[in-house]
Amino acid sequence: MTQSFAATVEQWARDVEGVVEVIFRESVQELVSQADDLLTQLVYAAPPSPNYRRTGFLRSSLTISTASMPLASRPQGALDADYMAEITATIAGSDITETIYVGWTAEYAPFVHWGARGQPPKPWVTLVAQRWQEIVARVAARVKDRLGL
Repeated sequence: MTQSFAATVEQWARDVEGVVEVIFRESVQELVSQADDLLTQLVYAAPPSPNYRRTGFLRSSLTISTASMPLASRPQGALDADYMAEITATIAGSDITETIYVGWTAEYAPFVHWGARGQPPKPWVTLVAQRWQEIVARVAARVKDRLGL
């Protein structure tokens, strides 16, 4: 009987030591990158909305944790120009058994995502989360090619 693509990838990943961790970390990094790109596209590259100042704070409030979900409780403040470096370091230091929580800590992030005060929703988190299986499959194929398997 022919295995499904997912089952084939899963078996291959088990057979090659360390590859599961590589796929896991690269998939999380890809998810974060796509979320950042989509947020930029939906919010910062879109025509300006009334009553919304584009400072870049929402984008730089992206946080990642292995302890708990980051809360959207940070008031408007200084931009964190190096926010991706911290995220990359956290992903690199994570273990396959850990849950990685990704969130935007700007207190207005939920209002932008779900829409509020007559503003349409810009659901970048939901849209990218729906891509998770596709991202993992694409990363697994890329890793397999890179390793010559």
